[in-house]
Amino acid sequence: MQLWVGLGNPGAQYAMHRHNVGFMAIDAIAAVHGFAAPAKKFQGWLQEGRVGTTKVLLLKPATFMNDSGRSVGEALRFYKLGTDALTVFHDELDLAPMKVKVKQGGGTAGHNGLRSIDQHLGPDFRRVRIGIGHPGHKDRVTGHVLGNYAKSEIDALSDVLGALAAEAEWLAQGDDVRFMNDVALRLG
Repeated sequence: MQLWVGLGNPGAQYAMHRHNVGFMAIDAIAAVHGFAAPAKKFQGWLQEGRVGTTKVLLLKPATFMNDSGRSVGEALRFYKLGTDALTVFHDELDLAPMKVKVKQGGGTAGHNGLRSIDQHLGPDFRRVRIGIGHPGHKDRVTGHVLGNYAKSEIDALSDVLGALAAEAEWLAQGDDVRFMNDVALRLG
């Protein structure tokens, strides 16, 4: 069993923020793979289902980004899972918009959701980094991250989320390289 967590902030006013692309990824995976409706659990929304033959739990913490680790830690402990079963989907400033990269462990690069999970569980978990690009100057980062996707980005965003969901079985099987390659091929 695996726990896949999307990072974001709860509430309609945040729904289209770049910072919420982790939530969007979880929603796309749930839709494409026919997951059960979300249930309120572990200070968030949990959905159960399968990606291919692998049982996967999808979690969107409702604790707000800066406290995501509480929700994630609660779910891992309840299911007696280690961080080796954890995959976190999140926005990444240091990746070009709509690029997707997977990495195991590492730093938090100033991402408060990752920092919270790191504080609760340590750094050794898999991350699916979804590029949002850097606005060019550090003074513009907050507005960029907490800003809505532009209308001109919506089609590309839909394509990325669709590709992530369609190729998720490779993630479930632990083939991160094949996942990244096949997502990139779909986005051509």
